Amino acid sequence: MPNKMSKPKSINELIRIGGRRLTDLKAKSEKRNVALEHVCAALPPSLAQTVVSAGLESGQLTIGVAGASWASRLRYVTDSLRKRVGGSMGVEINTVRIKVVPPRSPA
Repeated sequence: MPNKMSKPKSINELIRIGGRRLTDLKAKSEKRNVALEHVCAALPPSLAQTVVSAGLESGQLTIGVAGASWASRLRYVTDSLRKRVGGSMGVEINTVRIKVVPPRSPA
């Protein structure tokens, strides 16, 4: 007797139904999006548009920037950024790490 194959589930459906690993991944992604929003809101628009990613873990804010020159500019405002983002998120940020990453793809 042949096995019936079920219709494959969409990614959205798999995430919705979950499973611990997918649920954890979704929660981590949402936290990173919140951190990114707070970082971008704390920066001047010209610098905010170069920020590709952000995440906060164990008191360390990690920011991904599209290009070494932008990373350099961001390093000049690291202390005020740490205080503003920490204040707006209601957490203590001890260190800020800036790294160069590939640019965001257009939405």
